[in-house]
Amino acid sequence: MLASAMAAIVIAVGAAALLPPPLHLAAVIIALFATVALVVTLVPAQSPDGGVPIVESAGHMVPVAAQAVAGATNAGTIGAANETTASLAPVAEPDLTGVLAALPVGVMVIGDDGKIRAFNAAAGELFGVSAERARNRALIEIVRNFELDRRVTATLRTGVEETGELPYSAAHERYLQVTTRVLGGVEGRRSALVIIADQTRMRELEKLRRDFVSNVSHELRTPLTAVKLMVETLQSGVEQPASDEFLGSIAQETERMIALVEDLLDLARLESGKLELRLSTVDIGELCQHAAQAQARRAQTLGVALECSAPEAPMKISADRDKVYQVVVNLLDNALRHTPSGGRVDLAVEPGDGTVDIVVSDTGGGIPSSALPHIFERFYVVDPARARGPSGTGLGLSIVKHIIEAHGGTVEAKSELGTGATFRCRLVAAG
Repeated sequence: MLASAMAAIVIAVGAAALLPPPLHLAAVIIALFATVALVVTLVPAQSPDGGVPIVESAGHMVPVAAQAVAGATNAGTIGAANETTASLAPVAEPDLTGVLAALPVGVMVIGDDGKIRAFNAAAGELFGVSAERARNRALIEIVRNFELDRRVTATLRTGVEETGELPYSAAHERYLQVTTRVLGGVEGRRSALVIIADQTRMRELEKLRRDFVSNVSHELRTPLTAVKLMVETLQSGVEQPASDEFLGSIAQETERMIALVEDLLDLARLESGKLELRLSTVDIGELCQHAAQAQARRAQTLGVALECSAPEAPMKISADRDKVYQVVVNLLDNALRHTPSGGRVDLAVEPGDGTVDIVVSDTGGGIPSSALPHIFERFYVVDPARARGPSGTGLGLSIVKHIIEAHGGTVEAKSELGTGATFRCRLVAAG
């Protein structure tokens, strides 16, 4: 009997591997219900409340899946099962309870009267109710979702398994993948096994993927279209100095595309955790002075005052010098891009309690409060009209965030419309 049960698990899990997620997990859960029932199936009986079928053994009552019961109704099979009852049944019930409690998906068993017979912790998290409170309550009272209640009722009535997405609104919009399957019982009584996987995060990731592809396509298509038009114009035989101007524009657009590709590669390495940091002791004050000097000419051309201040004593951190330098340059680039002529950008190094802060502030137009939570997202642009000159790749601040966090630090942005913006990166000071 035990060998048959183990074979059933192996077959079910093997078959489940051929299904797309999250259906393979649902198949495994269904196999667990059926197999545990097969191992401990004895004389079927009704539960005291007339609900889900159970078996009685050594003072324990264990739920039974109909498919398992059907294969064990002849006297010989029941007799063989009785021989192992005393040892198996006391173990099976707590083991099944533990399995259900540990599952990352919601699992419920609904009786043919519409009341909840089993309800695990993951289901409780989804619907905001404890398992104790949910048991023996009507399903609709707990989930408060008429579509889910309808699906369970239909499965109990027809015996047909159903799998599909279910929008669910609670504190916020959620997308649930729900599988309902009938569990038969004695005397025609049925129960429904309900498996619920929260697909909200997968939906969000899919949206991010679509947005990412759309943004990259746009960022590459725009300069490529411009280059194509200018090349066609040059091929038509345009004379100098127009040809020199077109060639200069082509070079500029090409550099922009190269910068985008390099930023994408940097971000991919950062997000995958595969970026190798070459750590050394870095004087952050000296590094910031160097970065400010590198941006001084651009600031002068834009008519923006650029100042850098740092303590006289060296402020040391353990970091990848090139990556932290990239952080400072990206922050200065962002500040200069959004500060009007006559404005000011300040770069400061501030010591803290075991930390060192890199602070970049500007007197630009500021950032709306609604945009602040998204400012470090890939390709997020507050308002392109506020930027001066050609737009950036839209990846600079996202790269800043990932580099700082890879060093065990934090980054934050503070701003109000009309008052400029301040970006603060906090890193651990060297011992």
